[in-house]
Amino acid sequence: MDFLRPGSLDEALAMKAATPEAVPIAGGTDVMVELNFDKRRPPALLDLGRVAELSGWRTDDGHVRLGATVPYARIVGELGDLLPGLAMAARTVGSPQIRNRGGVGGNLGSASPAGDAHPPLLATGATVELASVRGVRTVPADEFFLGPKRSVLAADELVTAVTVPSAAGPQQFAKVGTRNAMVIAVCSFGLALDTGTRRVGTGIGSAGPTPLRAAAAEDFAAEVLPWDDPPALTDEVAREFGELVAAAATPIDDVRGSAAYRRRALSVLARRTLRWAWQDVRVR
Repeated sequence: MDFLRPGSLDEALAMKAATPEAVPIAGGTDVMVELNFDKRRPPALLDLGRVAELSGWRTDDGHVRLGATVPYARIVGELGDLLPGLAMAARTVGSPQIRNRGGVGGNLGSASPAGDAHPPLLATGATVELASVRGVRTVPADEFFLGPKRSVLAADELVTAVTVPSAAGPQQFAKVGTRNAMVIAVCSFGLALDTGTRRVGTGIGSAGPTPLRAAAAEDFAAEVLPWDDPPALTDEVAREFGELVAAAATPIDDVRGSAAYRRRALSVLARRTLRWAWQDVRVR
């Protein structure tokens, strides 16, 4: 197995074009597990650890451009105010060691339906930046995934960044697992409220072949929430929202949980996160 170690983004893209089978590695929290268990043996690894262009973030016109290799620990420590939903999700990822190494770029690259970063990206309307020697393109997060472990990423492309709107209202993230840490989600849910545009965004994880949005739930909540003079959220609204979120999921039975359990859990997570977020709207 060859080990490719570019020192710049241009060099990384040239290496990826010359060796499309090379697997990118930054934190290695997914790739190294597959290598250690002999589930994958690529001809080359493309180490992105020295590519400075991928390791930072900046704000631009109400958005945050987050480099692909910025680790979860920095998202938690530096972006909790600008991207609260993503920061909440980042806090739930693995152990402190994994949060210090892994990042959103790797989460997207693996394209797992259970990726913790995915629901907040869908809920906020984020876009994914893909680059190759042919140029740069952006893809909406909810169009990036094609199936389990499959995405629109071409063989010669790298995930270079995600662009996420800065929070324009409360955001939440919650997931269900067999324990609080070091666990793959049985299911997860992200929620974003935009109090200016009165938009409701959702993201469902680990309950379908890809991360999903609950479009009917978004439309329902955006229409019935009393934005002008927010009273307490009624049980009826919370329950209907939860049921619409559960209906949007397409889960399967597997070793982590049954399809029925996932739908039930998503309904509960949706109700809870909407209540938490709406309470934040009321006290602002």
